[in-house]
Amino acid sequence: MILVFGKTGQVATELQTLLPEATFLGRDEADLTDPLLCGRKIREIKPEAVINAAAYTAVDKAEGDPLVATLVNAAAPTEMAETCADLGIPFVHISTDYVFDGEGEAPFFPDHPTGPLGVYGETKIEGENGVREAGGPFAILRTSWVFSAHGGNFVKTMLRLAETRDKLTVVADQVGGPTPARDIAKACVSIADQLKTDPNRAGTYHFSGAPDVSWADFAREIFAQAGKVMGVEDIPTSAYPTSVARPGNSRMNCETTKAVFGIDRPDWKTGLAEVLKKLEKTL
Repeated sequence: MILVFGKTGQVATELQTLLPEATFLGRDEADLTDPLLCGRKIREIKPEAVINAAAYTAVDKAEGDPLVATLVNAAAPTEMAETCADLGIPFVHISTDYVFDGEGEAPFFPDHPTGPLGVYGETKIEGENGVREAGGPFAILRTSWVFSAHGGNFVKTMLRLAETRDKLTVVADQVGGPTPARDIAKACVSIADQLKTDPNRAGTYHFSGAPDVSWADFAREIFAQAGKVMGVEDIPTSAYPTSVARPGNSRMNCETTKAVFGIDRPDWKTGLAEVLKKLEKTL
């Protein structure tokens, strides 16, 4: 049995459909601002593996809330990893492209030096370091631009804006790999299973959708697949200011994930088609 921290997030929601027999802990059962509680829950439930699909992901809000962001993104996963290491069970932890500075155009390898642009990225790095130092059979899975039919994400935002507008301006100088939450969930399950039989596969890995694309071109594909006539005007990041800088380059090299676990980068266009079908049924 697998224990999953998280219940309502995009990846956690997809995990519930993949793992109906798993145990899922939401905030009401395991508040990540209480790291020690997370460790106690693992010992009480005695799972065969743990997946952490919960995080503090509000990038701008984290700047004014660093304590809570640190507890959720750093202290809690560190406690989870240490408990799993003590019990000798696999721990899979989801991280982010925001650990990098976003410079250049080359894809980032897992061992590339980190350089976060804000508190969110900083706290995710702290969490990664804690997981590694715990010494158990772990996998840190960095991903990017997550989307699904659930929660808030770029796909749903674009479709909502299309209801009242006929033209949008979208950032075109940030490039990355949109990643379907369902594919992330599948990858986490596969990695957890493989770590059970071969703990030596522990390490830091990348997993993002292919091909890499700009936000503007991602938006065009969303509208094209949804059958919506919508003009998309390319704009630079400087024309869309935010309180925290976003990475210009979110490309990630996923070769080691394929080599070690046999998991390919997912085709995000296929994933997008599946998400749009689900959203049609809910409208």
